[in-house]
Amino acid sequence: MKAFKVSRAWTIPVALGLATASASVASAQGELRVGTWELNLAKSTFSPGPPPQRQTLTFKAAGPQWTALLQGVEASGQPLNPDMNNLAITFDGRDHPTANVDYDTTAWKPAGPNKYEVIRKRAGKIVMTSINELSNDGKTMTITTKGVNANGQSVHNVRVYDKQ
Repeated sequence: MKAFKVSRAWTIPVALGLATASASVASAQGELRVGTWELNLAKSTFSPGPPPQRQTLTFKAAGPQWTALLQGVEASGQPLNPDMNNLAITFDGRDHPTANVDYDTTAWKPAGPNKYEVIRKRAGKIVMTSINELSNDGKTMTITTKGVNANGQSVHNVRVYDKQ
């Protein structure tokens, strides 16, 4: 069970970043992210490990409101819990409550034309950041997460997703 909590902890920060400061920027920057993405395990790295057996990330948009759903199978063979990996996203740059063992709020902000940054906090202190970068052709999404989980372990994951 402990391994599941640690694994789940690093799946959410990675998966749930969609950031822009306004709806118009969200539509322009995020449009290419809408759809289904499959984790490319061969190109991804996980610390702490082990990696999941498989993951699919799906983004949906309705104006400034987005949802992100992470599905798959943990390294332990247990399916990801959809209730813990389904998030409504608001593009306003402010902290929003997020149910997770590693953090309690999440904020999204732009970091460049094809990038955004996700800031995760616990008790008001930044504990994880993720950079989500889309390739120029819109076919590859790389999400790099760094920080510390609730168990005090350093987290450094680079996840590479292929557009389906």
